[in-house]
Amino acid sequence: MRTKAFWIDAGERAVRTFAQALVAVLVAGFVFTDAAAWGEALLASAVAALISLLTSVAASGVGDQDSPSLLPAAQQPDPNDDY
Repeated sequence: MRTKAFWIDAGERAVRTFAQALVAVLVAGFVFTDAAAWGEALLASAVAALISLLTSVAASGVGDQDSPSLLPAAQQPDPNDDY
């Protein structure tokens, strides 16, 4: 959690979550009310991004220490191994 790579990954996840939540709220608003409530959509998206960031911080002690993922780092196959 103390590396630059961790915060770049966590920030990327938060930005993606913000964009996904914004699109979801706006689409739902147009489908059900024929209007977009931009203020509420931006607030909901910001909350989702904050939760994403907090989840990344909480996950830092579970999976790979340098990643915001809950899963351990994937093992790269050895190119010298015969299958």
